[in-house]
Amino acid sequence: MRNIFIKKLTDLAKNNKNIFLLVADIGYGVVEEFQNKYPDRFLNVGVAEQNMTGIAAGLAAEGYHVFTYSIANFPTFRCAEQIRNDIDYHNLSVTVVSVGGGVAYGNLGYSHHAVQDYGLMRMMPHFTIASPGDPNEVVCALEYLIKNPGPSYLRLGKNNEISVTEKNKKIQPGKWYGLNDNKGIDEIILSTGTALQWVLKNKNKFTGKDIYTIPIWGANFKDSQKHFSSNFSSITTVEDHIFDCGFGSWLREAVSFSKTNKDIKSYALPSNLKYVSASQDKIMENLNLYN
Repeated sequence: MRNIFIKKLTDLAKNNKNIFLLVADIGYGVVEEFQNKYPDRFLNVGVAEQNMTGIAAGLAAEGYHVFTYSIANFPTFRCAEQIRNDIDYHNLSVTVVSVGGGVAYGNLGYSHHAVQDYGLMRMMPHFTIASPGDPNEVVCALEYLIKNPGPSYLRLGKNNEISVTEKNKKIQPGKWYGLNDNKGIDEIILSTGTALQWVLKNKNKFTGKDIYTIPIWGANFKDSQKHFSSNFSSITTVEDHIFDCGFGSWLREAVSFSKTNKDIKSYALPSNLKYVSASQDKIMENLNLYN
């Protein structure tokens, strides 16, 4: 995902002179394409993510759409105060990019496990959450964020994700996208982010259910969930995040406002999981089903 993100951002920056990329001393072997083409719109701030976020806010106040790029928790939790006070409060066009969302960096241990980030970022009133499930959705989500500038969080996987969703679709926030067109099936799996890859590897668990993705969501897109959820009798959400304050919790909040009784279950990581240095697949074996 990180490679397709940089490639697409570089392509978009050709005609959009407001795109600016900040990195925190990472991305070697990935970000050079952008850096070499647009050196005046690229800055490596060093291992100083809070400073990076403050710089991004200043640049955005001058009219740039700034992308801050770092690993997992470092551009989010480490910068929570700057995100809240500098970006969200002033409603600035900064996209916080987290590479290795969820447990993609599983072997590096708990410091690199981004499993509470949805909870943090979806609490920001102006933030849009973009959580693509495969490289195709990375491209579509990035196009949407560029055309609709504002505070946003782009949560990427790491690499080797397979593409299964439709190419070049025009993404709408809050909209559900089916991988198949199986009319008449009213029990579905609803995934966001790279949890889609886990769903694809475990299809045998979901026999008789359609798979849907929701690549863009957030605090401002709850109203549409009544409409989409009304088409199905049973919905099971899947996320590489703890259950509390995550994607499944967001959907429950949205549907509860409509005062409709929906059968919603959620696969998510348990809050008390003893995170260890292990592969992404190994950690994802701990997904619990919450009713």
